[in-house]
Amino acid sequence: MNLGRYKRELAAAVAFAVLLLLVGIVAPSFFSAANLQDLAVNNAPTLLIAIGMTLVILVGEIDISVGSQFAVCAIVAGELAKAGVAVGLLLPCLVVIGATMGAVNGLLVGWLRLPSIIVTLAMLVAWRDALRWVTEGRWVQNLPPNFQWFGLGQTLGQWFIVVIALAVLVGFSWALRNLGAGRAIYAVGSDAEAARLAGIEPPRIIFAVFILMGALVGLAAVLNAVRFSVVPSNAGIGLELKAVAAVVVGGTAITGGRGTLGGTLIGAALLGTIGTALTFAGINPFWEKAIQGGIILAALVSDVALDRFRISDFRFRIWRAR
Repeated sequence: MNLGRYKRELAAAVAFAVLLLLVGIVAPSFFSAANLQDLAVNNAPTLLIAIGMTLVILVGEIDISVGSQFAVCAIVAGELAKAGVAVGLLLPCLVVIGATMGAVNGLLVGWLRLPSIIVTLAMLVAWRDALRWVTEGRWVQNLPPNFQWFGLGQTLGQWFIVVIALAVLVGFSWALRNLGAGRAIYAVGSDAEAARLAGIEPPRIIFAVFILMGALVGLAAVLNAVRFSVVPSNAGIGLELKAVAAVVVGGTAITGGRGTLGGTLIGAALLGTIGTALTFAGINPFWEKAIQGGIILAALVSDVALDRFRISDFRFRIWRAR
């Protein structure tokens, strides 16, 4: 195994290991089974969205509308449950709804060639304001008893959420490594024109990636909504930043073409642990954002440094070959 290919992922893993070591020394109770389970459940929805964001960034695009889509899907999940839709049907229903929302982004970015940052910024505002207008800021209350934890009870429901998130991670990781569609995603992100000449249709790949992004948002929204007895209309605020940060910290190049879902898992775990670790260590949790920002900046700087080193090494090899 060539560890040199995973320098970015290894850097994130080392940072995560150092964080765990420090908090273990200062507050060993951090590693209690109950706290670790809470961390896993709390971060499972973010991980799902970060998986989709990894795919989007791998093709050289970005989606900052996921927070608004998340809120819309969560409210729809609550309203469907109140309308009598079986709990078992909520997952497929919201996956389809989320995929439809993602298809709007995919159509505008993939086929109409509009900049993804502008398109998704507009959709972020449009979905959020539309939801605010429809709900008038009201939360969904009086949900049926079997909505919370899918009627499985808290313990089993928590395990169900974590297992689904990990299963999705494993499935997408396998697909990226072994399927032609996965290789096409990397090809489009590395060089869209070269991919086109190789017989790949970049608009089709980008469109499909945004659909997958929306589907994962819908899935994450349901898994998060069932944790509570009410569904807030302001859910998902700042979620897009968490997802992008997890992807970047996990080693995926923001310019596309390079990255792994294993790195995204490490990035999501690292950023999702900082706040709780600070609390256990007796440090003001308001430092969380500052620390996260420092980690993200360090990841971007190291990414640039590695690229420059790779270019310099390539030029040196050419010089020696002369």
